Amino acid sequence: MLKIYDVVLVMAGDAAGIADRIERKDRDLARQMRRAVQSVALNVAEGMGCLAGHKRQRYSTALGSAREVMACVQVAQAMRYIESPHPDVLDRMNHIIATLARLVYRRAS
Repeated sequence: MLKIYDVVLVMAGDAAGIADRIERKDRDLARQMRRAVQSVALNVAEGMGCLAGHKRQRYSTALGSAREVMACVQVAQAMRYIESPHPDVLDRMNHIIATLARLVYRRAS
């Protein structure tokens, strides 16, 4: 099992709280964020059980969704729906993005 999967689950909890705050101002953006964070977790889990090319594809989808979660946070901040999340939350998101990028691009070479 990938160690990052446990971090993804913590991020899901972080994102749930942020989405709750966003929802007060923009229900669609909150739903988009929830779908994206679910996609990260589900695609990482699926990728752990796949072989070679399918594994890379699942991790690539998870990476795109992780970037989408971060973009939802950034858009919500820009639109003044939320204040900046705790630095640990942002660090966790960036750690997941970096780890998934390494998994995707290492296998592509």
